[in-house]
Amino acid sequence: MRRLQSGTISDGAFLLLFIACFISIVFTAADPNLYVQNIIFLNLAFLIAVITYFTTVTTGLILNVVFVFGYGTFTLFQTVVAGGVVGTQNYFWLIMTPVFTIATWLFTLASKELQRENEQLRKVNDSLATMDEKTSLKNSLSFQNDATVFMALSVRYKMPLTLLVLSVKYWDEIRRMIGEEKLMEAVHDLSKLSQTSIRTNDSLYLLNRDNPTWGMLLFTDRDGASFVIDRLKNKVDVLNDTEYAQKYKVELVLKIGALEYDQETIPTPLEFIAQAKKQLEYDV
Repeated sequence: MRRLQSGTISDGAFLLLFIACFISIVFTAADPNLYVQNIIFLNLAFLIAVITYFTTVTTGLILNVVFVFGYGTFTLFQTVVAGGVVGTQNYFWLIMTPVFTIATWLFTLASKELQRENEQLRKVNDSLATMDEKTSLKNSLSFQNDATVFMALSVRYKMPLTLLVLSVKYWDEIRRMIGEEKLMEAVHDLSKLSQTSIRTNDSLYLLNRDNPTWGMLLFTDRDGASFVIDRLKNKVDVLNDTEYAQKYKVELVLKIGALEYDQETIPTPLEFIAQAKKQLEYDV
């Protein structure tokens, strides 16, 4: 509802500004004798509107007061000194200049409100999203939801549950050597490689995309996870000798840490990740 209201105000303000410009241009061109004078006042009206757009409505109103005072002085001079007659010309710009200011302010206000709402929606979407948009893998939020269920199943049915945490050795150095596009390709390729190395009932998660870190939840014990680790490293070694060497011009080496779930020492999914990451230090 708020988005609809902001959009309506924005559209109405833009239409008002468009109509004001049309009327002002027609009025300026209608009398060739006052063409230069009207052009000056039109430019002043546009200038005040532009300043209002980049500042605040208070600044615009103050400038309008200054304009009205200055224009009133100019009209008084024309009437008293030059003997002119007060007519439509004298009232037109007193009305149109504030109209430009108000229309610009309403348009700016509605646009900023739409930007705020868009930013809020983006933040909400990021906080609720359970998939990484680049790799289509489940993210850390999804991991927390799934791990809570898997940990409960592990306890209830006495099934061993192991978390593998994978990262790339020397990632900071690799980042400097290959471009951003290649970096994302590497993350995507390693994600596909990891997916093909696990069973369908196991789950793969991209825990951190900036410094690529994957998590695998395996329904197996620590010894069973060793087979998955060896399979992953062997596949990467083979690809480094063929595809990866040609594609990235660098060698991609995985660091893998594994931790079996223990109800007594691992109370939450985040603690599960934290302890599993510590195991990476032993994979040199």
